[in-house]
Amino acid sequence: MIIIGEKINTSRKEVEAAVRNGDSHFIGNLARMQAEAGADYIDVNAGTFVNDEVAMLEWLVKTVQAVVDKPLCIDTPNPLALAKALEVHKGKAMVNSITAETARYDNTLPLIRDYGCAVIALCMDDKGIPEGATERIDIAGRLYNDLLAGGVKAEDIYFDPLLRPVSVGGDSAKVALTVIEGIMRLYPSVHTICGLSNISYGLPHRRLLNRAFLAMAVMVGLDAVILDPNDKDLMAELLAAEALSGRDEFCINYITASRESALSSCNGLSER
Repeated sequence: MIIIGEKINTSRKEVEAAVRNGDSHFIGNLARMQAEAGADYIDVNAGTFVNDEVAMLEWLVKTVQAVVDKPLCIDTPNPLALAKALEVHKGKAMVNSITAETARYDNTLPLIRDYGCAVIALCMDDKGIPEGATERIDIAGRLYNDLLAGGVKAEDIYFDPLLRPVSVGGDSAKVALTVIEGIMRLYPSVHTICGLSNISYGLPHRRLLNRAFLAMAVMVGLDAVILDPNDKDLMAELLAAEALSGRDEFCINYITASRESALSSCNGLSER
């Protein structure tokens, strides 16, 4: 499973304050904690700084990569901010995100191609986010063909089914799972990804819902996820789901985590 650490996002008040004040220690510590907890990428988002996003996102990229040897997931729909962030990024970045919306696609693709990035592709177009799974899978097919034609490798495409909170749509989880399964069946060389916490927005005991959905999504083919890697219960759930889905050969990762007491520290679990 490819893990993208979600915590450096200025929609969080403490992160916004740190970015506004240039608190590199706070941001660096957040990045380091996520990297040590198993994140493969660190997400950076400065979207609340509407008028200063270009400068703030550049600062985040430099600040995070000064303390962790990890690629970043650069989270912005702003092509100017994205271009500047990619200019200073070390190594191969992931771009979050591209869509089938004409203007956004045309502005984003050249940057992805020129910098050789991986890219999160959202299953939406100029009409918005479709309600049904079939329509989202159709958009994924169009994006797949267009991105390949545009010079992006299949293994660098991460399709996002677009999780909606189950609190506002009772079939939100079912639709997303159907999209993930359909994409992985039709396009086995790509990845699927989701922003996990979206599924539980507005409901109590959100972590419980997040863990349950993650296990179900792994079973239908999800192989990348944006989450909090410092949530030990969630990471243990992920290890268990990968073992049960057959994606952890001989349960090696699960057994290793158990021996290192990475599972016994979770709620309700003992050493045995």
